[in-house]
Amino acid sequence: MTQTSNLKDLLAVLLKHLDNKALYDLIAVMIVLIAVKQLLLPASLLLAGPASTFVAMIIATLLLRRRELSWTDLGLRKPVGIVNTFAMTVVSFMTIALIATLMGWFTGLFFEKVGDSNRFANVEGNFGVFMMMMFLVWTHGSIFEELLFRAFMINRASTYLGGGIKAGLAGAVFSSVFFGYRHYYYQGVAGAIITGSIGFGLSLLYLWFGRKNIVPLILGHGLVNTISQSQRFLGDDGD
Repeated sequence: MTQTSNLKDLLAVLLKHLDNKALYDLIAVMIVLIAVKQLLLPASLLLAGPASTFVAMIIATLLLRRRELSWTDLGLRKPVGIVNTFAMTVVSFMTIALIATLMGWFTGLFFEKVGDSNRFANVEGNFGVFMMMMFLVWTHGSIFEELLFRAFMINRASTYLGGGIKAGLAGAVFSSVFFGYRHYYYQGVAGAIITGSIGFGLSLLYLWFGRKNIVPLILGHGLVNTISQSQRFLGDDGD
């Protein structure tokens, strides 16, 4: 009876610290990200993802306001110090590049490389499409992804679990797995593992400095995507 009573007390303490409102916010945004993308995929392989993050940003913003929070509370603030911001941007950029290289080699040992499934086939040599991609890179591919998959998901997951370092790390793992899943539909298993690993690296950086200033993560992510799309435009995408 004593052991049973202790287990009940422990469970009661755990449940007391869980924030169900944060969980509801997290689930709502995930449903939007999945539903909108799946709904639009038959119409456009290229725009289904960006459309889903755009709608999710609106929903996430409304949910934060409902909780008396804003993106500023989650790290979207004016950078303080050019040198410090530049250094953190370099760290973010190098983290993505290093993880992509290492995980690209690792996944190549076990999985077939799918590439981008011709999602960006029209970028090469087409300046108009390239400029559209630059718009998407600096909205969907950097600002929206960092705010949703790092700031929002980690914050909501961490808050649900009661906050603290362990809750933050759990949120980082969860958001990274979902981030990898988001890329599976056109990059396959290898791409999902690579992007999920990159997401985890960026999540750790978010826990390090992103909660106070997520701008370097946005800039680093955007620069990597800019280089990738520029290579595709020039006919050298690394494949």
